[in-house]
Amino acid sequence: MTTWNHEERLRAVQEAVARLAPARIADLGCGDGDLFLRIAATPFEALIGLDICHASLDRLRERLAKVTVTAARIELRHASMTDPHPDLAGIDCAVLVETIEHIDPDRLSRLERALFHAMRPRAVVVTTPNAEFNPLLGVPAHRFRHPDHRFEWTRARFRQWCRRAAQSAGYDVDFHDIAGAHPRLGGASQMAVFRIRDRNDT
Repeated sequence: MTTWNHEERLRAVQEAVARLAPARIADLGCGDGDLFLRIAATPFEALIGLDICHASLDRLRERLAKVTVTAARIELRHASMTDPHPDLAGIDCAVLVETIEHIDPDRLSRLERALFHAMRPRAVVVTTPNAEFNPLLGVPAHRFRHPDHRFEWTRARFRQWCRRAAQSAGYDVDFHDIAGAHPRLGGASQMAVFRIRDRNDT
């Protein structure tokens, strides 16, 4: 059973992807496939899921076997999003839903190189928890929402990281609060949508 926050997050990402109108999508850190299954039910040309957990990929395969898939090509890979994937270079869209916070901060630069410089999608959608919202969820100040999280960023810190990565790699980036809209604390999650700049952009 998914939470309201999770449903809102999936809906926001799916709507963002639809606006980008990609043909080929990579779901990086696809896990058990909550987003992957929704995208697989829509007529995209290709959908590739990557995850480092064999068990999650096995569960996703079982779930895929029980639903109608309309995407023309479906592929699941046991792989890390922090490693370059040359065959995915130039893919239309990459999505990373609540995944970056599971990476050690000192490895984020490796993710940036693999994602924005090696893979270099036309668009990237990233969501991560908003640490400012944690008190409204009953999360103590000395804890993260999940024991596997390596960090949880405020909106200012997330935007700083995204803007630096975008500037370095030649992307524009927009930000959105999702799963709530507290006037001071924002939403439970935060989303960044990156779009690559055309060579003629200045």
